Amino acid sequence: MNLDFLDRVSVLVVGDIMLDRYLWGGVRRISPEAPVPVVEVLRETATAGGAANVALNLAALGVRTEVFGLVGDDASGREVAALLASQGVLLDPRLRRAGVSTITKSRVMAQRQQVCRLDWEAKPDQYTLQHPEALELLADKAATYDAVILSDYAKGVIAQPVIDRLRALAQQRPLFLAMDPKPKRALDVRGMHLLTPNRGEAIELSGLAAEAATAASLDELCREIHMRYDPEHLVVTLSEEGILLSSRTGSHRRFPTVAREVADVSGAGDTVVATLTAALAAGVPPADAVHIANVAAGLVVAKLGTATVTRPELAHALRNEAGEGSGENKHSHQFGRS
Repeated sequence: MNLDFLDRVSVLVVGDIMLDRYLWGGVRRISPEAPVPVVEVLRETATAGGAANVALNLAALGVRTEVFGLVGDDASGREVAALLASQGVLLDPRLRRAGVSTITKSRVMAQRQQVCRLDWEAKPDQYTLQHPEALELLADKAATYDAVILSDYAKGVIAQPVIDRLRALAQQRPLFLAMDPKPKRALDVRGMHLLTPNRGEAIELSGLAAEAATAASLDELCREIHMRYDPEHLVVTLSEEGILLSSRTGSHRRFPTVAREVADVSGAGDTVVATLTAALAAGVPPADAVHIANVAAGLVVAKLGTATVTRPELAHALRNEAGEGSGENKHSHQFGRS
């Protein structure tokens, strides 16, 4: 499948920016102080996470992209900015705020397993971008892109005024709006071109009572979401069951998982929304767009840590799959978000 369409689309990613740090090592003994493993650290790595990882996924595919979210004017914030810049992703320096801690997640890894995770973050109101100056800056930037992804990790950036401003802009000019939602917060996300919840988020978005939602079929959940929010495309990630594409017309199509090896599921949902948005905004038919995103997710879960898939990797995998026929396999993966 030709991926040249990625050259003609640009995407602004709006959401919660994080620094993902990894401490890699091995375990040889249990601590004498408590029944916990002692990890002998061998190396340390870091990458940009959250909404910034969505942007890195786009950049790895050769898509012009920028990320819009708040970081602190601290060492972690400067590190995130440097990591993004190294991959050609823009982060406006006006989005650094003194006195705020950049959201940081440090994972301790031993023998390819996560031992624990340490989080540093302030309260959501510290990361808000609802004031008029920030909303005007957002509108100015969004006006220069083909698509906007709202990457919501419920840390404070995605709020109703942000959604409303972008929705108003999309009514004035062609602008593809996609959202990876966190429905535990009551936000009006009507009229998005693309929503990409996982199964649990789809249950919450449906608005059905807990018992009814649990008993409902996927078709029923999708019908309720379409009635409540009217997305043009609804894509539900289903762990080992693959991906479901649901349209406004009521048609549904399921795509089986294509992961052949699973090392780490973190960030795979970012890969899905990034690849899907780029493809759909470029005019790729929905079924083809979901297929491409499904293959990309299968590649990223084979990598340890927060990772991305390059365009050559994706093109190679698509060629191989085309050569193998249907290529359906029994391996599983999840589309996890922090």
